[in-house]
Parts: sequence; structure tokens; C-alpha cells
Amino acid sequence: MRDLIVTENISLDGVIDLSQGWFDPQTQGDSDHSDLMAVLTEQGQAADAFLTGRVTFEQLRGYWQHLTGDQTGISDYLNRVHKYVVSATLAEPGWEPATVLRGPLREEITALKSAPGRDIVATGSITLVHALIAAGLVDEYRLFVYPVVAGKGARLFGGDGAGGLAGLRLAEARTFRSGVVLLRYRT
Repeated sequence: MRDLIVTENISLDGVIDLSQGWFDPQTQGDSDHSDLMAVLTEQGQAADAFLTGRVTFEQLRGYWQHLTGDQTGISDYLNRVHKYVVSATLAEPGWEPATVLRGPLREEITALKSAPGRDIVATGSITLVHALIAAGLVDEYRLFVYPVVAGKGARLFGGDGAGGLAGLRLAEARTFRSGVVLLRYRT
């Protein structure tokens, strides 16, 4: 069975809502992010499915789909990986390869996890991630903790989305030159 991995950029106080403007990797300490980018590349190679909600999908599609000169490899990854979009309203993805998942969340994700393949990664998509957490579908959390206190914004854990998270097991803790820390937890 494939693992469903939630990967999030997160502030010290648990905020994953990037709209507050706290997230800018270029202003986080050392300007050499090659160690962090190497880990992101490694994780991308271990995944062949990218799970997202409609809003995040449309934001990513609008920025990464036609980006030229991207030195990070993110646009190459997003353009080649199979994208699964959870949406009741998206008619045509307009960014291949992509599949729109319209059925009940638990059934759609259980079927996706049962299909042959490598890791399934969900990132951003706050509403979807909260629903995945509440449904007990997440196998691993990869939290890239940035050395900032956001103060406000949507949080990864808290409210209705964090039920049943007791007993997470630390799988890895890694510090990067920029001060960002990767925390990997298994459920």
C-alpha cells in the first residue's frame, strides 16, 4: 500500500497559511538553500502522485505550469507528476497528467493508496489536509519548520482537523543551513 504524506511549510507557532506573507525562503537565514532543495528533490523522486484541493491546484497551475528558467526543479516535478485534484466543481484540470477525484474522500483516497505506485504527497490545500487528518488517512507528516512566528493564520493542527493524532512517532529531524528544520512524523 502506498503512503499518503502531508508535506507542509510551517511556522514555529504551527501556521501553514502562507497568505500572511511570512514564508519567503530567500529571507530565511543563509541564502544557500542547496541542502534543503536536495531533500525536496529526493522526496519528489520518491513520489509519483501529488494530491491537492482545487484552490491550491489552480494556484499552482497558474504559476508553475508555464514557468521557464526554474532552477529549483519544482516546475519540472509538478509538470510530470500525476496530479489528483479533490474537487466537486473542477470540470477540466487543464494541466496534465491530472485526475479529478469527485467521490467520497475516504473511498477515493483509499483506492489511490491501494493502487500500485510510490508515495502520494499532499501539500498546501489546508481544507483538504484537515479532512485527510480527520479521516485518519495520513501516514506521514513532513513539516519544514521555518524560524518565524506567524502569529495568525490557518494552522495545521487544531480545531476539527487534529483529532486522533496522539502517538505520532518521530522518524527524522534534520536541520538545514537556513535554520529550517525538517520534522518527519509517522502515524
